[in-house]
Amino acid sequence: MIPLRDTQPSYGKPLMTAAIIALNILIFLYQFSLEPFSLNHFITTYGIVPAKFEYLDLLTSMFLHGGWLHLIGNMWFLWIYGDNVEDVLGHPRFLLFYLLCGIAAGLVQVLASPGSRIPTVGASGAIAGVMGAYLIKFPHSRIVTLVPIFIFFTTMEIPAVFMLLYWFVIQLFSGVGSIGTSSISHGGVAWFAHIGGFLAGMVLIKLMGTEDRYRNRREYHW
Repeated sequence: MIPLRDTQPSYGKPLMTAAIIALNILIFLYQFSLEPFSLNHFITTYGIVPAKFEYLDLLTSMFLHGGWLHLIGNMWFLWIYGDNVEDVLGHPRFLLFYLLCGIAAGLVQVLASPGSRIPTVGASGAIAGVMGAYLIKFPHSRIVTLVPIFIFFTTMEIPAVFMLLYWFVIQLFSGVGSIGTSSISHGGVAWFAHIGGFLAGMVLIKLMGTEDRYRNRREYHW
């Protein structure tokens, strides 16, 4: 299933979401310009390597990506869910929220694989936090999704609560199943970063509250 868009209207311009996407693209284009040796050095320097963990890497790693599909998938999910969460928080708090989710995701991944020498990169932990916040704030929204049926494709509106919980359960079972196997000890998907980011987003959106203009608009609408 591939999410295409959500049905929840956004009343403000997602300036910070767009800026984060643009920054990720620019950094990836820089990565793409490097020759293999320099690229490997760049990734190991600014990605999270649990065995030689440095706190700054929690921040820099969330703006690096391992390939075009990695980048496009992450930015697509951020665009679908980010505008509404930014609408709730406002631009500055959304940036803080995004970074805190990414940091929390990185810390959970380090705790899950403290001896790993494989760099962890990508915005998926921070974006998982955005998805967790979306689940809390917009559980009744629907996600227009591309669904394969045998050799054909069709679109369906799937409740956000089902879509997001389904995604989280996959991350949870995959993370638990990866303990002691290749996903942690030899590299692969950072399942625990996704889990940590998602849970951090659910908690932080409650702690950070909402913009007064958003709260007033909801009261007027209802």
